[in-house]
Amino acid sequence: MPRKRKRRDQDGLYKRDDSPYWWVSFVNERGARVRCSTRTTDRKEAEARYAKWKLDVYRARAWKEEPQVSFEQVILEYLQTHAGKRSADVDKLHAAQWRKSIAGTVMSQLAGKDISEHIRRRQQEGVGPASINRELALLSSAINHWNLAFDANLPNPTRGRKLREPEGRVRWLTRAQAAALVQGASQADQAPYLGPLIVLALNTGMRRGELLGLEWSRVDSNNAMIHLEAMHTKAGRRRGVPLNRQAQDALLVLKRYRATHCPSSRWVICRADGERIYSVATGFRNACARAGITDFRFHDLRHTCAAWLVQSGVPLTQVRDVLGHSTVTMTERYAHLAPDNIRTAVAALDGNIVTESHERVTLDICSRLRENT
Repeated sequence: MPRKRKRRDQDGLYKRDDSPYWWVSFVNERGARVRCSTRTTDRKEAEARYAKWKLDVYRARAWKEEPQVSFEQVILEYLQTHAGKRSADVDKLHAAQWRKSIAGTVMSQLAGKDISEHIRRRQQEGVGPASINRELALLSSAINHWNLAFDANLPNPTRGRKLREPEGRVRWLTRAQAAALVQGASQADQAPYLGPLIVLALNTGMRRGELLGLEWSRVDSNNAMIHLEAMHTKAGRRRGVPLNRQAQDALLVLKRYRATHCPSSRWVICRADGERIYSVATGFRNACARAGITDFRFHDLRHTCAAWLVQSGVPLTQVRDVLGHSTVTMTERYAHLAPDNIRTAVAALDGNIVTESHERVTLDICSRLRENT
């Protein structure tokens, strides 16, 4: 006879069909039922964790002790639960920085001074506000997750400590500079794909990772589109990237290169043996040097595409869609590159105020001022 499984409204361990781990159900110190994963497939280890949690509940009820939850418990629970996130590897790096600052800390005793000391240390190491804010966000999310999962009430002293971030970098090229850069890239004998890659970036606004990971199966030549699925984009949403004539010409060059050297390769940007390329840092840096361009990164090609669109009068909402921004707020950093559009908008106000004569009104004001003095 098959063993009867523990009901989830009873205390103890149980299995779920959709999880390889042992799960546990118990009533916490506030009388709320908690059902959570032990994050282990080993029954003995799961029983040990269950016993510790039950002991914490007993101490909290009998001796009014708060459960002693460590930083390691909180951060590990969060990292394991969110292991499938696109940013999981980055989360681990941020967690490692927090471990340097608050390893072994009992989370019920975590205070604002601990957060301030972490921020101060990272600033002394030369880390910028944006990176520090991402670290704060990770710890805040981990604490909130623990409180929700275990019906706990851990303090979250990260609140209100977000640093002011400087306005995002906007470095872009003129069309003459861009032409010089493409020319400089064409001289890279070891990287014949670099010139077409730069042309694609300038004319699509695609991110470096999106371009280097682009497969021919997602290039729709008939409709002049590149199709990106959620897994390929930073925002995690599928989008279509339209191709203008220059982008199509760049793809044609790459298609001929593929036909000559590696006809079976699935990658748009690839080596002669058909293998995918993961970095173009050296070739791009050398191309910039040949073109006499300084302080310029590959990501700035995306800024250049946005700047050209805005300067051509394309509405910010359409620029947002081309770049794949999640909100138009991110696109607004380029608004200042189209002052003529703003000037046109203000000019529409002319004639709204009707007077006998601007000159007459000015003279009357001056006259009254003299009388008062």
